Amino acid sequence: MMKSLKACVLSVVIMAACSSVALADGNAFTPLNFDDTAYGTPAKTSATKTIGQTSEEVPAGNTKMQSAITQLDNAQVDVRNELLNYKSKYSDVDAQYKAVKAERQALAKQIKQIEKRIKQIDTAKERIRKNMI
Repeated sequence: MMKSLKACVLSVVIMAACSSVALADGNAFTPLNFDDTAYGTPAKTSATKTIGQTSEEVPAGNTKMQSAITQLDNAQVDVRNELLNYKSKYSDVDAQYKAVKAERQALAKQIKQIEKRIKQIDTAKERIRKNMI
């Protein structure tokens, strides 16, 4: 039993170690990307230099990415504002619910007291009738 458990654990460890190589990102070794020397780095566009000015190389699509990030930030702010609105509405409704619930409980208590008084009056009437006969 113990030998089979050790063998099983050992085989799982070996498979896990070997599977990391098999599950590695294979894009660097595909024939389409075999010529890429800078795998994993962003592509850069070359900018032209003019006399008296120096310009830096800007990664392709950087402005679009910044614009997308800004749009996502704005969307996140809008969603957070909407969440705050719903939370405030929820707290208002919750306060109303608690007030109605407390009023309901108070009315239920009054109803029980009145029903109890009616029963007492009924029993008193029955006692008086029995005494009259």
